[in-house]
Amino acid sequence: MSSTLIRGGRLVDPASGIDAERDLLLRDGRVAAVEAPGKLKTAAKQEAAEVIDATGLVVAPGLVDIHVHLREPGQGYKETIATGTAAAAAGGFTSVCAMPNTIPVNDSPETTRWMQSPERGAKIRVFPIAAATRGSMGEKLTEYGSLKAAGAVAVTDDGKPILGEAIMHQALTVASRAGLPVIQHAEDTRLTGGCSMNAGALAFRMGLRGMPVEAESSLVERDLRLLANLNGARGHLHVAHLSTAAALEAVRKARRNGLHVTCEVAPHHFLLTEQEVGNYNTNAKMNPPLRAPADRDAMLQGILDGVVDCIATDHAPHAAHEKEQEFERAPNGITGLETALGLSLQLLHKANRLPIGRVINLLSTQPAAVLALKGRGTLAVGAFADVVIFDARKEWVFHAALSKSKSKNTPFDGWTMLGEVRWTISEGRIAYQSGPAT
Repeated sequence: MSSTLIRGGRLVDPASGIDAERDLLLRDGRVAAVEAPGKLKTAAKQEAAEVIDATGLVVAPGLVDIHVHLREPGQGYKETIATGTAAAAAGGFTSVCAMPNTIPVNDSPETTRWMQSPERGAKIRVFPIAAATRGSMGEKLTEYGSLKAAGAVAVTDDGKPILGEAIMHQALTVASRAGLPVIQHAEDTRLTGGCSMNAGALAFRMGLRGMPVEAESSLVERDLRLLANLNGARGHLHVAHLSTAAALEAVRKARRNGLHVTCEVAPHHFLLTEQEVGNYNTNAKMNPPLRAPADRDAMLQGILDGVVDCIATDHAPHAAHEKEQEFERAPNGITGLETALGLSLQLLHKANRLPIGRVINLLSTQPAAVLALKGRGTLAVGAFADVVIFDARKEWVFHAALSKSKSKNTPFDGWTMLGEVRWTISEGRIAYQSGPAT
């Protein structure tokens, strides 16, 4: 047996309703026991368990990111599954869900299985999200049942949103039967052609074409209407990386009407505004773009009042030579796996007094629930031994040059974070460690 005793820590497990000092025994990749301090000493000695002293630290279920781009297959110069998951582990994540915009597009069971193969060298668990349509071309559905059997946990065309009403209605219907959520990147690309930042006075002054907020909100409203008209089927729509107040309000109203709709917000959308574009800073270029202060504030409020289900990074690595070109030509996206916890604790917990349990709920318990990742997002007995141990009082500075990701495209280089990850344990194995076991 392989056993680890984590003793002396403050266990924060929203799913179990625990926020108290507890000792935790991990055995063969699962949580074997959760007890009051000192009660597991005998069991640990009998099993010759490795001991981690977590005194003064928070012990929580490993973080779950349901929106990452690991770039494999096809673009290993930006990121690999091995490097992306190493960055994830350093950020406290034990599960990541990988988007299908790879080369080739992940629209087959073969590619889905390839991404999960041990040969990829993943440091933590990877859950593929498969393409909703073949080649993400928005014309013909993929085989949802076969993809799910191969390990896919949702379907999406991600950066190529499904614009056709008939095919989106079909996707919601078939996915409902297969028991899969449909994730939509809400952008009416008919309104955003040639656009590279948020529409408004700043874009006008900079001479850049801007994406109107209606491009996001109108597609969210359309999808919610389709969801409501599934003729008895109960589909699940998940809205990726919300960035506008109007779209968030549409989700809020749909919830009140009983629709099964969930949503996520990325740290950059509740922290930053379009002003970060500054002097054509390509590390502040992403899609959806950074928005006006009112939209940023709406994302924060949606998190605080519970409308937002989870925080997801939309980790999107790009090589330096791709970002170091004209703003309009540079690709969209930033890295985010190593900064999500530190940024969330700094803004949500320290600045807005959101309890640590609520932050863990947004970064672990609820994202696991959104995609039905059973045994994840909790430290209940029998759950997977996915654990993050961090110092919630420790401030530290993020240096992009030291990132474990292959790419360094982030607007948060040099930022002060709160909450230093000390250990990340994935299914009982130490995936990341910055402090010694004792």
